Amino acid sequence: MNQPTNAVPAREADVAAAADRLTSAAAAGVPCAPVRDLIGSDDLAAAYAVQNRVNGLRQQAGAKVVGRKIGLTSVAVQQQLGVDQPDLGVLFEDMDFADGADIPMSRLIQPKIEGEVGFVLGADLIEGPLDAAQVRGAIDYAVAALEICDSRIENWDIRFGDTVADNASSGVYVLGTERRTLDEVEPVEVTMSMEVDGREVSSGNGAACLGDPIEAVVWLARTARELGQPLLAGQVILSGALGPMAPVGAGNTVTVTVSGLGTVTARFVEGKEA
Repeated sequence: MNQPTNAVPAREADVAAAADRLTSAAAAGVPCAPVRDLIGSDDLAAAYAVQNRVNGLRQQAGAKVVGRKIGLTSVAVQQQLGVDQPDLGVLFEDMDFADGADIPMSRLIQPKIEGEVGFVLGADLIEGPLDAAQVRGAIDYAVAALEICDSRIENWDIRFGDTVADNASSGVYVLGTERRTLDEVEPVEVTMSMEVDGREVSSGNGAACLGDPIEAVVWLARTARELGQPLLAGQVILSGALGPMAPVGAGNTVTVTVSGLGTVTARFVEGKEA
């Protein structure tokens, strides 16, 4: 979605106000109004400026960046949210939960779940063409991943600018424990099934993720470099949904199965983290 030629660039004051709105919603655990009234629906520069401001405040408070997520890679999810292109967000260390962990609902506002292929990088993606061959060579291993998306914006009433500003609607995530190299599994060929309390709520395959999860990471590597924050060795990459999102709540147990990569599970519980 390109910015309309007659669009008026968002003012710095509007970017700051949007960031404040999202930060306050996150702190209070209470969703807020969309921020498109301040920055527009499709002004990418303004939306990423808001995201950088919000994430910068988190880093100033001590949060550590450990990776990136790609959002809106599945046509099914794009249709659910009324958008037509991917976006990216930042993963922080405190978003990571162990396989089988209890995830307290206090960490979330209005969560939705996705089954994905996750990657961990073994090399930086800073120089060079950042094509599929380079990206494949930089990936240390792949894992099954459960991403718990969340929105600080009430009722998920989002347009593209809203979700970008809101760190690509990031929440928390869980990585499976079965690590496979790309010699052992071909991401585009995987199938995914996601169950809530034993009932399948979503399914899909590798081709649903921008045609190939590797191509999704190519898009991410190039976009992250353009934004001045290239991908680095050791970072976790959530490559995007392989099927539709589904809501989740306290008491639910979610299991994602990705062929060739095994399963990953999380339980959602009332209360706060210990």
